[in-house]
Amino acid sequence: MEHAPLIDPFARPITYLRVSVTDRCDFRCTYCMAEHMQFLPKKELLTLEELDRLCSGFISLGVRKLRITGGEPLVRRGIMEFFRAASRHLGQGLDELTLTTNGSQLARFADELADCGVRRVNVSLDTLDDAKFAQITRWGRLPQVQAGIEAAKRAGLRVKINVVALKGFNEAELFDLVDWCAVNDHDLTFIEVMPMGDMGEEQRLDQYWPLSDLRARLAQRFTLIDLAERTGGPARYVKLGETGQKIGFITPLTHNFCESCNRVRVTCTGELYMCLGQEDRADLRTPLRESDDDAALIAAIRAAIARKPKGHDFDYSRQTVSGQVSRHMSHTGG
Repeated sequence: MEHAPLIDPFARPITYLRVSVTDRCDFRCTYCMAEHMQFLPKKELLTLEELDRLCSGFISLGVRKLRITGGEPLVRRGIMEFFRAASRHLGQGLDELTLTTNGSQLARFADELADCGVRRVNVSLDTLDDAKFAQITRWGRLPQVQAGIEAAKRAGLRVKINVVALKGFNEAELFDLVDWCAVNDHDLTFIEVMPMGDMGEEQRLDQYWPLSDLRARLAQRFTLIDLAERTGGPARYVKLGETGQKIGFITPLTHNFCESCNRVRVTCTGELYMCLGQEDRADLRTPLRESDDDAALIAAIRAAIARKPKGHDFDYSRQTVSGQVSRHMSHTGG
């Protein structure tokens, strides 16, 4: 069933949906989750069937790109049933079905994902050092992730590496990461650390490495050619003249990209966040569970998009963090 497309109050069409399918993860990355997380009761999570209904509703409203996130999406039991169901929309309104993963389960699922029409996968990887990887993920092991990335490549998936820039942690690896991605033909995006979740134990201000500085360091070795392209996401891209590599920068704090925002996020409990940097949200689980008919769901989605704000207000320029939101990244799915 086709509906009039979703347009927010600032005339931005909503064409990109990120859906968290679980709050659970097999890692405990220090900037994302507490080591001893209290996970949600299973009854609060959307079932795989509810997730499919929700995504189908958004696609009927003009969403053309669907990104599955977590926690770690591939630890959700039965998740490939969901991917198989979602794949029916490809070419029928949906242009792209993709996911962001820590890579730990890719060796198991890469071939199935490719069979479901997934063509690209984003892998979060902040260091190429085994000991530092174990330190920052707490529970992760780098060789397992590297094996997953290799499996994804063999399955024909394009791999993009997402690196969170962390002062004092991976600064010294900047060129190692760039060189490794060049050798392996991976795209690479650097992300500024964001003021999310419990800021007490490990202050984000201490970890904050502005990408303006990272970019200046790159420019000492490479010729940076600005690219005009947008993928509908927040990244700004450059090409390295010497290698031809494409590198993205996601800078929620030093560069505000809200004017072109075309996305919304749904948590694994069915909360729709119209902006990652705001607390306002809408409950979609109730209309999903109150009726087998999707009319209430579609109405709830429309009402929420009518409240989508113009932008967020993250700001590290003062030593107190303005605009900090209280939930962990794992809750909203990045």
